[in-house]
Amino acid sequence: MDWVAISSLATAGGTLALAVTTYLSVRSANQAARTAERSLLAGLRPLIVESLESDPIQRVNFVDERGIVTPGGGAAVQVTDGRIYVVLSLRNVGPGIGVLYGGRLYAERRGGIREAIDLDAFRMLSRDIYIPPGKIGFWQLAYRDNHDADYGPMLRAIEGGEFMADVLYGDYEGGQRMVSRYAVLRDDDGEWRLSTIRHLQIDRDDPRLHD
Repeated sequence: MDWVAISSLATAGGTLALAVTTYLSVRSANQAARTAERSLLAGLRPLIVESLESDPIQRVNFVDERGIVTPGGGAAVQVTDGRIYVVLSLRNVGPGIGVLYGGRLYAERRGGIREAIDLDAFRMLSRDIYIPPGKIGFWQLAYRDNHDADYGPMLRAIEGGEFMADVLYGDYEGGQRMVSRYAVLRDDDGEWRLSTIRHLQIDRDDPRLHD
């Protein structure tokens, strides 16, 4: 019997078994780490929707305009001296603190989840707006230059009583960015009402996009 060959085969078998055991252990550890990471991120994730009609009125200031009254479940739209001011009343229904970064308004209807989100076209807030879990807050935007390419279409949309808004936000660590889309409609009483249309993922895959 070739004991040297047998010894070599036994050593190789032991090494292979150790490698398989190590691989399975590392794989299990990686899966546990990913699960823990997902759980941590889920606890940080905000989700911003329209506030409730029963929520209190908010008075929102702009640099050049103060105390714009914004009702719960709705929006404030004000045109003053050729300037357009828009405020949305929002609520964070997610478990994490929401940090609002910016957004944009659309004079036309927007819909599909497969459409590209052009963040470069968003108007960023001059300050971060924080909305704690279960609390209300707001998002605001103003058009002050009637030469702005969006000014005319937005003014006509406001006169027609319907436009849409995208709001960009994320968690307090700056991650998990999302764009939530809202329809803003004027009702028969002249009040502006807000309705969440959909939430679009920025920093992770959206399972709805998988064929």
